[in-house]
Amino acid sequence: MTTRETPPDTGPGPSPNAAGENALSAFHEQRPQWAPAPPGGGAASAWLPAAAPTHAPVEHAVVEVPMDYSDPAGRRLSIAVSRLRAKDPARRRGILLLVNGGPGGYFGLGRGFPAALAHTGLTEVYDLIGFDPRGTGDSTPLRGEITPTAAPFDSRPPDSAFAVISEDFRIREEGNLRAGGELRPHVNTPNTARDMDVIRAVLGEDRLNYLGYTYGTYLGAVYGALFPDRLDRSVLDSCVHPDWSWREQAMAQGRANRDNVEAWAAWAARRDGHFGLGNSGEQVLAGVEAAAAAITATPGAVPLRSLFDGAMGNRSADRSKWRELADLVADVRTGGAEAAGKWLANEKVWPPSETEGETRCGVLDAVTVEKDWPADLEVYYEDMRRFREHFPYGYGVMRAQTWVGAFRTFTPPERPVELSARGYPAGLVVHAEGDPTDHYEGGAAMAARLGHRLITVADSGQHEIYGFVRNPDVDRLVEGYLVDGVLPDDTSCPSTVSRPDVPADGDTGSISREQRKES
Repeated sequence: MTTRETPPDTGPGPSPNAAGENALSAFHEQRPQWAPAPPGGGAASAWLPAAAPTHAPVEHAVVEVPMDYSDPAGRRLSIAVSRLRAKDPARRRGILLLVNGGPGGYFGLGRGFPAALAHTGLTEVYDLIGFDPRGTGDSTPLRGEITPTAAPFDSRPPDSAFAVISEDFRIREEGNLRAGGELRPHVNTPNTARDMDVIRAVLGEDRLNYLGYTYGTYLGAVYGALFPDRLDRSVLDSCVHPDWSWREQAMAQGRANRDNVEAWAAWAARRDGHFGLGNSGEQVLAGVEAAAAAITATPGAVPLRSLFDGAMGNRSADRSKWRELADLVADVRTGGAEAAGKWLANEKVWPPSETEGETRCGVLDAVTVEKDWPADLEVYYEDMRRFREHFPYGYGVMRAQTWVGAFRTFTPPERPVELSARGYPAGLVVHAEGDPTDHYEGGAAMAARLGHRLITVADSGQHEIYGFVRNPDVDRLVEGYLVDGVLPDDTSCPSTVSRPDVPADGDTGSISREQRKES
């Protein structure tokens, strides 16, 4: 297997220590002008009204950073920053930097994070700091062209479509090259971590505390590896695996969705009297495939079958929808495309189409190619065949297909940072079993790599836990650590989402699916 070439491994690359503090002193000595709203509005202001009420105005400012940390005298970028001051100045213990998912953030809404977490106990002792990572939101943008696609929407594409899919991504990468210009090679995780350290210095703090979700977990681990003496308490929620490439991370979503479908199938099999899908997991899964085949028996129904595959992943992750999913499969197996159309009328297409304007945010494409991707297209095609057979649910094949990394148009300026916890305190990892976006395996591996304590949310299927799903056990443990400094042992917490209260066959009160229809 061949991969795109990257420079020799020369360590973590440029940093304030390597380049010298004097080279970055002008950036560290900035004094930002704080305002109660983002200058000129923007993405953050669009999100803030829907966020939790705050005890004080969320302040906004702009901080400048080098585009290229190996050349601090060169082009500068603007980083949009927000701050929600601590409620209790007497107990204040510094700043807590917040980073949401990605790569690329959630549509450039990083500055909205302090308001989104204003309901938590963190606001008592921390200034909550949000920012739009370089390239996103109201920071200096990185753009990619919106390019036309020829491949049809198909969660199980035939071999004949593989070359068309690859060509779509080759064209997309050419559009990234045209729109991204000189900025694109410098939008990567190490540079975003370095931007975080500039923010720390500008705010006058010796160390920062950190709360990161999804991609933010990897970013936080990179920050700790680059600046171990500047990281205090840290919580990583819904983790990226410390050793996987971005391709491996994406492909793991196929396995995570399959795990959830199999867990649901075992549950439904124990309730065959209710759902009539079979009395073993294998029989239930055979029924799922029969339902998929029933949809495509109708000409032109491949997009609908693709939505069905998406629903299998989405609804098996959500334990509260397991009864609904069993009824869906049973009805579609007999009713085909007509039944599927009724059940899936509100199912969302993934990935969402990009059709407005001429450009889109190019950060996802840039960050995911900071690590190597295979250049041999047959590698993708073999994996697509395997995923088409074993992992079609939740659009698993799309996680294995060709990506822009196969056609990368630049050489990354440095190797990925080797993650370690040398020099900074043990923190917390929070991860839910059944997380369909970041496989639970990644959370366990990240905790082991960094020496962090692991909070597992059992039988959950949830993603991004602390402060968002309102799990009282998780929230108590995280705040006990971040606020009071109490680091718990590895532990497991129950989920806030329960499986449907449907008795297993043989339990008192069990009724058949036909009886439920009659009633």
